[in-house]
Amino acid sequence: MKNRNIASMLKALVAGALFGASTPISKLLLGEIAPTLMVSFLYLGSGIGLFLLRYVQSSDTSFSAEARLTKNDWPWITGAVLVGGIIAPIVLMFSLKNTPAATASLLLNFEGVATTLIAVVVFKEAVGKRIWSAVLLITLAIILLSWNSSGQWGLSIGAVGVISACILWGMDNNFTRNVSAKDPLSIVMIKGLSAGTFSLILSLVLGYSFPSIGSVIEAMLLGCFSYGLSIILFIRAMRELGSTRASALFGAAPFVGTLLSVVIFKENLTSLFFLSLPIMSIGAVLLLMEDHDHLHEHKPTVHEHRHSHDSHHIHRHLKEELPKWGGHSHVHEQELIVHKHPHTPDIHHRHEH
Repeated sequence: MKNRNIASMLKALVAGALFGASTPISKLLLGEIAPTLMVSFLYLGSGIGLFLLRYVQSSDTSFSAEARLTKNDWPWITGAVLVGGIIAPIVLMFSLKNTPAATASLLLNFEGVATTLIAVVVFKEAVGKRIWSAVLLITLAIILLSWNSSGQWGLSIGAVGVISACILWGMDNNFTRNVSAKDPLSIVMIKGLSAGTFSLILSLVLGYSFPSIGSVIEAMLLGCFSYGLSIILFIRAMRELGSTRASALFGAAPFVGTLLSVVIFKENLTSLFFLSLPIMSIGAVLLLMEDHDHLHEHKPTVHEHRHSHDSHHIHRHLKEELPKWGGHSHVHEQELIVHKHPHTPDIHHRHEH
């Protein structure tokens, strides 16, 4: 279980690193591309890139590595696209016009807190004292990193709008968590193409002019990695860790963005960076050291998701159905299991406490 947790946490950290890299690199391109068009190209880059990846995937269909989306998944995906890919960016765009930069930078970190609160209150995700402490420490580190003591501070309608955008992204994370057992490539491809197309139409309506083809390609390549691959890793981390833990580790994004800014723009690291880094590290260690272990029950169910044959998946295959390597996915029946072992709120352990 510990080894599995480490692998899952690394997915969340790498996802945060890829996303964090998008901020300074995007800044290089913003001289050529309007902000709304930049959002469009980033999303379209993730959607089109993953579509091409799906197209060139192996033609071996003897087994499926990931569970396919069903009609029961579409309400969650539609909700994620609407609130996280369309409404939240629009709310943020208009809010930033009337919000001091320091205030906006600080309040944007509320997304992780919103994700945790929604996961605990609405979806009853188990969070103990150790996890609460880790989330608070990581949130504090992010706040310190984004703090600008020389800037203005004020709570206005614009600031309330920024908080609202964070709440919407928190909803997006939890909606996506509810389909995290399904094929993440398909989920991110749908979100990217939908949100990117909407932003592109909006940009055309607003009258923005297109940049050079080279700038468009660069932005879409950035989106393929920083939005496409990043979110795939984040979904897989949520599948195995739950929303709270994955979102806390994803908070490493500002640190990566800061370090890249130092390299690209020769910016100086502030004392707050060196103060926040150990606080973030302590929070990550608390997550890593979590030992949630109690007697629990798995109720009988029939479902589909990627799995390997472990204590939760004891079933037979026909010889020709066995995968050549790694995990596989098919509809399978889970019988009643009552046992005790260390676990996180993954797709098998979202029980009440």
